Amino acid sequence: MRASAFVYPWDVNGDPEAPGRIASLGVAQVTLAAAYHSTRALTPRHPRHRIVTAEYAAVLYPPGGFWSDRDLRPHPAGDWAPGDAFGEAVSALVSAGLEVHSWVVLAHNSRLGAEHPETSVVNAYGDRYPWAPCIAQPRVRAYLTALAAEAAVRPGATGTELESLGWYGLAHLHAHDKTGGVRLGEAGQYLMSLCFCPACGEGYGVDAGELAAGVRAALEPVWRGVGDGGWEYVERGLGAETAAATRAWRESVARRLQEEAIRAVRGAAPEGFRVLLHADPVSYHCGANAGVDPAHILSRADGVVVPCVDGVHRLAPFAEHAGERTVLAANLTVVSGMGGNPSGLAADAVRARAEGANELRLYHAGLASDADLAAVREGLAGV
Repeated sequence: MRASAFVYPWDVNGDPEAPGRIASLGVAQVTLAAAYHSTRALTPRHPRHRIVTAEYAAVLYPPGGFWSDRDLRPHPAGDWAPGDAFGEAVSALVSAGLEVHSWVVLAHNSRLGAEHPETSVVNAYGDRYPWAPCIAQPRVRAYLTALAAEAAVRPGATGTELESLGWYGLAHLHAHDKTGGVRLGEAGQYLMSLCFCPACGEGYGVDAGELAAGVRAALEPVWRGVGDGGWEYVERGLGAETAAATRAWRESVARRLQEEAIRAVRGAAPEGFRVLLHADPVSYHCGANAGVDPAHILSRADGVVVPCVDGVHRLAPFAEHAGERTVLAANLTVVSGMGGNPSGLAADAVRARAEGANELRLYHAGLASDADLAAVREGLAGV
């Protein structure tokens, strides 16, 4: 069962032992960040540092001149990934016998929202989410599509894995996040992620003011701690017809972006280049793993990377529509300190295979402790 480990360029560059150590895990591939959001990351084995602070969303290579006359453009990384950090890491990893996929984060960018607040999702209360670009806006879609093509097709990469290629909403691992005081279920997350920027206000096909008022009313029990359920709660709160209108708009917008981005990547890529999406089979979900219609996305992409941190149940809906060459990768967390279970990797792989997975993604080789990596090495040996 083919496996790939997620890695940042700063895990590799400046550490001559890193490529060999990653290869020794038993993985055939590394999924290497090429465009990534702001983060603070541990580097437990690096000879020069232990903490890397990426201050803003950036591309980890020199952006091309294509962007010079555009108002929405990617920013190169600062001193946490200077120059062509991606290219430097690719060279080292390929020399160790590893294949490389680019890892591209798209509709998740706090700097974009800070510099261009009009591009952000706006909730029913009028609050902007600077980390969440509204993908219904044509200039946002154009930016994300161009970024997907440039960041995905980097020299040395044989494929790409596109994250956040859809709606982003309230859920966000933001600096010192303090949004957990009221637990939001699926309905609460959806209602708090509906966008009311001008483009979305027109797109829903219903009165935007009335819809926003309906969203606020539907959320009142949630703020009181009553809790919420799934899609049925959204339908009760907004009315089935209105709820369906919001979902239809958002799904059509996400589908259009996904199609445009995949087409742009294919247009820039050599023959045989694999295009995968981080995806969730529930189409109204939003976040890093974009909600999709499995049948549709597998008719466009070469496969999907599916989150399995809480079980392998999301794999089956994709397996129903997978072809002979479709990549169905189970994404397993192998960092104990982040809730992963590296000692259970072999058993998790068996369960994932039973649900249709034919590849594994391991999050994250750079963040894991030595003990975690030893468990990964043992687990992959038994797969």
